[in-house]
Amino acid sequence: MAGEPQDDCLFCKIVGGQIPATIVRETETTLAFRDINPQAPTHVLVIPKAHYPDAATLAAGAPELAADVLRETRAVADEDKLDSYRVVFNTGAGAGQTVFHAHAHVVGGRGLHWPPG
Repeated sequence: MAGEPQDDCLFCKIVGGQIPATIVRETETTLAFRDINPQAPTHVLVIPKAHYPDAATLAAGAPELAADVLRETRAVADEDKLDSYRVVFNTGAGAGQTVFHAHAHVVGGRGLHWPPG
C-alpha cells in the first residue's frame, strides 16, 4: 500500500535504520543521503520517508509530500553551496529507476551537459 514501509525496499530500510547511509539532511517527512555511486561531486538522494514507488505515484497520492521532497532538494544544494544543479526523478525501469521508492537526485559540483545520458 502506498505510504506504508515495504519489507523489500532498500530505501525503506535506510529510513528504518536497518541499512546505513551517509545522511546529510533529515526532516519529519524526508531523508537526504549521499548516493553510493555518485555521478558528480554532489550526488544526494532526497526521499520521502513514506513509501511511494515513483515520483508520479507520490505526486498523485501525496502532493504535499512531493513538495517537501522538492523543497529539500534546494536545501541540499544550498548546504553544498551549489550555484547550479540538476534535480532528476527517474520514473520507471525504462528511465533508469532501479529502486522503486520515489527519490530525487540532486546532482552538481561539475558541468552538466544536455542532453543527459
